[in-house]
Amino acid sequence: MLSLLSIVLTFLSLIVMPCLFVSWRLRVPLSITNIRRFIKTTASQCNDKEESGTTGEKEKGGRMPKHVAIILDGNRRWAEKRGLGPSQGQEAGARTVMENVKDYFSMGINTVSLFAFSTENWGRPGDEVKYIMDMFEKIVKSEMPNLRRYGVKVSVIGKRTNIPESLLHLIGEAEEATKNNKEKQLIMALDYSGKFDILQACKSLAEKAKNGLINIEDIDENLMDKELMTSCSEFPNPDLLIRTSGEQRISNFYLWQSAYTELYFPSVLWPDFGGAEYLEALDWYQKRQRRFGLRV
Repeated sequence: MLSLLSIVLTFLSLIVMPCLFVSWRLRVPLSITNIRRFIKTTASQCNDKEESGTTGEKEKGGRMPKHVAIILDGNRRWAEKRGLGPSQGQEAGARTVMENVKDYFSMGINTVSLFAFSTENWGRPGDEVKYIMDMFEKIVKSEMPNLRRYGVKVSVIGKRTNIPESLLHLIGEAEEATKNNKEKQLIMALDYSGKFDILQACKSLAEKAKNGLINIEDIDENLMDKELMTSCSEFPNPDLLIRTSGEQRISNFYLWQSAYTELYFPSVLWPDFGGAEYLEALDWYQKRQRRFGLRV
């Protein structure tokens, strides 16, 4: 009897408890597939640390991305499928962000970009836009303590000209309060347009050339990178871009920055994109790296 009890306790400690921990830690369904993904991504993260400084970039195929960008698509369709209004779909999408933001960085990822509101979104009905702006204010207020506790640097990129003053004030406070955090960075693209980003970068370079600060012949890709809004990150160009809802295009998001980015298009709508789906995206990225040895 004592021997049987010992076997049961050993099984629980070696198999069941670690599996339950993984399921709880990443808030994913308990399954062999998710356990396998967690082990593979964690092992890859450890390999990154061991190989740092000893091998070239091209030799590190299969490691974790440093910058993941996500287009949060499908909130309205999610609501329509359930007979709900657009505002309820936006609220569900916001909950997904708040519930998972900590786990976005759990595998050693440095920068996460969220395409939260495009410049084109101003064309939506006024009441929906107002609801979204009010929702952003609530998110910034409620999540700031958590982001500071997690050591996440907050950066908001976009035009800002049409953003309500009250939201701009909260954004300024959030950026100031987290500006010294280095290892994790959350970039929120708000009133962002990839075309506008390239245009403003070109204008800035032209102005500097006009004022004699740079020579025209010195303008290259590196200078362009420094003028784009994503220059706020140590890793300005995403390694992996995820667009939910199955739409296979990046629209008006990170047009310059995504030249060498792996593009992943899961069919799941954004409010349903949880920890399991995120692990699946990272697993897909690693397989691509191992198979093709692409830029990380």
